[in-house]
Amino acid sequence: MNTLAIATEPFTTSPPAGGVLVLAATPIGNAEDASPRLRRLLATANVIAAEDTRRLRALADRLGVTITGQVVSCFEHNEATRADELLDAAASGATVLLVTDAGMPAVSDPGYLLVARAAERGVRVTAAPGPSAVLTALALSGLPTNRFTFEGFPPRKPGERDRALATLVAEPRTMVFFEATHRIAATLEAMAAAFGADRPAAICRELTKTYEEVLRGPLHKLAALVIEREANGGPGLRGEIVVVVSGAATPDEPPLTSLVAEVLARVAAGERLKEAVADVAAITGAPRRALYNAALAAR
Repeated sequence: MNTLAIATEPFTTSPPAGGVLVLAATPIGNAEDASPRLRRLLATANVIAAEDTRRLRALADRLGVTITGQVVSCFEHNEATRADELLDAAASGATVLLVTDAGMPAVSDPGYLLVARAAERGVRVTAAPGPSAVLTALALSGLPTNRFTFEGFPPRKPGERDRALATLVAEPRTMVFFEATHRIAATLEAMAAAFGADRPAAICRELTKTYEEVLRGPLHKLAALVIEREANGGPGLRGEIVVVVSGAATPDEPPLTSLVAEVLARVAAGERLKEAVADVAAITGAPRRALYNAALAAR
């Protein structure tokens, strides 16, 4: 493994001995959201680890910043092997800056492994906070923000996606998801089937960009809207997409796990799985498809 050649110029502020790893949020669309601190760090950091070095340099150009430190890549497939190299640099007295393509590192982007390794080694870690697609979408959704959970990208395969959604049926907190444009219609339909057609939700796309759009409504209407756009030859939904879904409105109902236990008990007694699910769903009001997928996964 090649070692990083670290410059020894003094820091612009007074860091503790051993240097520091800084996680810095970058704009999610509008370059004007870049903080003065991010600009300074880009100009002065000894090492900048970027998810995509080309995008980093393009951002620096838009911000009018000249990068003076060493630029290296740190992305999903090399983060584990790059971590010790970067932390060695920080331990030797360098400011090591970690940036991703957009938003906050370690949130559905590289950074978690690096921070975990830094904690093990006792290397100081701090953050230069800033834009976040998760928090921006949550704030614009019009849904409860006092408690929420970030679920990232749903699984790509339909079966795995349905089983993952089934585990969230009784989740009382607002849920935030990322999704790709070519899967958004199918995912919205799956969410409507799992959470209920009338579960309130919002689609937030191209946040802070020129064509920012926020669509709010029940899941079945949002799914129908996307499908209609695509069917009429329109662009459907393009760009970066965040889906925000309201938590379960009746958290006092029996949790799905107890209903699954009831279904499996009936199956053990001789009932067919589909019949047992249909009966339990009819009695409790639980979403039939979600209960079936959860029971199937439990078997």
